[in-house]
Amino acid sequence: MRITGGSAARRILKAPKGLAVRPTPDLVKQAVFNSLGNRVARARVLELFAGTGALSLECLSRGAAFAVCVEKSARHAEVVRRNFHTAGFPPGALQVRIQDVFVALAQLAAAGERFDLVLADPPYGEKNAGRRSTSSAQGLLDDPVLPVLVASGGLFVLGSAKRDTLSLSPAWIEKKLLRHGDSLMRFLAPAVECAH
Repeated sequence: MRITGGSAARRILKAPKGLAVRPTPDLVKQAVFNSLGNRVARARVLELFAGTGALSLECLSRGAAFAVCVEKSARHAEVVRRNFHTAGFPPGALQVRIQDVFVALAQLAAAGERFDLVLADPPYGEKNAGRRSTSSAQGLLDDPVLPVLVASGGLFVLGSAKRDTLSLSPAWIEKKLLRHGDSLMRFLAPAVECAH
């Protein structure tokens, strides 16, 4: 697993041992960042279910101003910090929050934070044909606070498994869908903003 573009391109990232983390594959990451293009430059980035921090570090490598990683596991958060340090980014460009994603969303919104890019590739949900998904991806789509955190003109990029059929809440408008193997990456914008 490596950074695929920008100032730290080809830098190898460490991943925690075991199956608790499923890093976003490099090919999927490349497709996402090709689609985002210049949006990443100078962006304020929020990565949820950060795992190794691969998506945030990719953003910083491609010129993002600042990134916040939210990861519940202290062990995984330490890996994020180590990867950040190894990649040689300026100190202060990354904030790591060790907490539950949904608690973090409420706190960030209460603090008036806004992000140009919100990225999440959470643990995959199981196959759910004929019933509503209970996955973390669905939880993010249903969260009332998340659309508020997306700055004007910003995007929420959400990864999920093909087998996990998600219901898009009225709060989001899907701008683009990337398919890659078992992965889907949705590019979403808050509906309220699209209505203006």
